[in-house]
Amino acid sequence: MPVKPVVSVFSADEALLAAVAGELARWLGGPDYESPLLSFDQTRYYEREMGPGLKRRFYAFSRLIDAAELVALKRWAIEAEARWRYDGRRRVNIDPGYVSLAKLVLATTKDNVHRIYLGEGIYAEVTLYFCKGRFHPWPWTYPDYASPEYRAIFEHIRELYREQLRAAKQG
Repeated sequence: MPVKPVVSVFSADEALLAAVAGELARWLGGPDYESPLLSFDQTRYYEREMGPGLKRRFYAFSRLIDAAELVALKRWAIEAEARWRYDGRRRVNIDPGYVSLAKLVLATTKDNVHRIYLGEGIYAEVTLYFCKGRFHPWPWTYPDYASPEYRAIFEHIRELYREQLRAAKQG
């Protein structure tokens, strides 16, 4: 079953958020969901490299993909981050994943006990699982993704995805 691609983009430069979404749209079709501009303040991990005042947007895209495309999507994100570097510093962080009916999966280059190797240096993590009408976090889920605000975003994206699947069955 195809899955719905989602991408987290954060930067101190809001124009980069739209630029990344524009490049992704050439591959994945236009975004059919764009989150409000969110403060990226759950961690200071990225401030040293990217500076303060980071802002995030989540995008979901209209073209459904095979889950196996997650590797290519993450490889593209790594290359795109490198293209937008300035003075040796990363200016944008791009984290792709997908929503299925059962879960939110994120791609990462970092191995851990709860991550599955997909190939080409990319791992997959089930970050949220869907049960009893809601997304729920795991013990390893990042605090921002575990927040009610972020889970509501992914529940909305899941509903868009469910409607796409229903329309595809009828069409």
